[in-house]
Order: sequence, then C-alpha cells, then structure tokens
Amino acid sequence: QVQLVESGGGLVQAGGSLRLSCAVSGRTFSNYHMGWFRQAPGKEREFVAGISWIGGSRYYADSVKGRFTISRDNAKNTVYLQMNSLRPEDTAVYYCAASKKTVVGGVDSWGQGAQVTISS
Repeated sequence: QVQLVESGGGLVQAGGSLRLSCAVSGRTFSNYHMGWFRQAPGKEREFVAGISWIGGSRYYADSVKGRFTISRDNAKNTVYLQMNSLRPEDTAVYYCAASKKTVVGGVDSWGQGAQVTISS
C-alpha cells in the first residue's frame, strides 16, 4: 500500500479557487490510479475526480466538471486537484485516494482528509 498526505485545504469565498495536493509514499506511485473524494457533513463520501497511471485518462463527477482539474506529477509522487469557481456546496472534507485499478472501482489507500470550506 501507499501512504497519502493531503495539503492545501482552507477557507475561501464563493467563486474563488484552491489547489489540493496529495503527496504519496510507500510504493511505486505510477502503478496507481489516483483520485479525490469528498464528504460533506451528514452525507456519504462521494467521488470527485480520478486520473490514470500516467495521466492519460481523467474522469470527473458531473457536479465538478468544468470547474475542477485533476493532475499528477509522477516525478514528484504528487497528485493535485485544482478547484475553480468554488461554491458553498463544495464544502467538505476532501480525501486523496489510490487504487491499483480505478478509484471508482475500489480504493486501496486513503489520505487523512483536508477541510475545504466555501463561504457564500
């Protein structure tokens, strides 16, 4: 398994931007699909975005398409989530995820989470 550590969360106003980072250690980063999930208070954890081993395939939840961009730097063992045009409903704890298949098919490792709060 790999170890995941998120950073970059915070408080921003609606319409603003944030970039989350997830540093990965423990195994060969490029062997894993990576992704981001989020969990709002009182709600189940939901998929946000995923990216394939070398970044050739990216996929998003409908709620974030056109606003969020996932990317990875295999040389730095890091995956990013650039979040633009943020809305109050994007408020949640964001979790980095790693999978040997695709993150929507099952997650092998989770990060500890990063709080993102959007004020209206």
